[in-house]
Amino acid sequence: MGHVCGKMYNCEKELTLAVIGGKWKMLILWHLGKGGTKRFGELKALMPGITQRMLVNQLRELEADLIVERKVYPVVPPKVEYSLTEHGKSLMPILDAMYEWGKNYMETVVKGQVKINESAK
Repeated sequence: MGHVCGKMYNCEKELTLAVIGGKWKMLILWHLGKGGTKRFGELKALMPGITQRMLVNQLRELEADLIVERKVYPVVPPKVEYSLTEHGKSLMPILDAMYEWGKNYMETVVKGQVKINESAK
């Protein structure tokens, strides 16, 4: 496929996963897409397991990839808000589909395995 942002990608799927992959990016995108603009503290509260440093890093990467917009207000104390760009908003149908797939998988496969394991005891 070629180079994008100084990195080599073999296909579009690999590029997509590089942009939205990882433990936290999809959750950040989900909260911004479903809940709208959020401040840093609001995002952190929605994801109790994430460290402040990791949230900062993930937001910076999403901002560098033009998926998230960071708006700084010139007030004291500083006010910073994060929202999805148009590219970020275009990911929402993909995240919705992933949510539905995961929900279906949980209901059919995971719960089915639990029942099998319980009956084997």
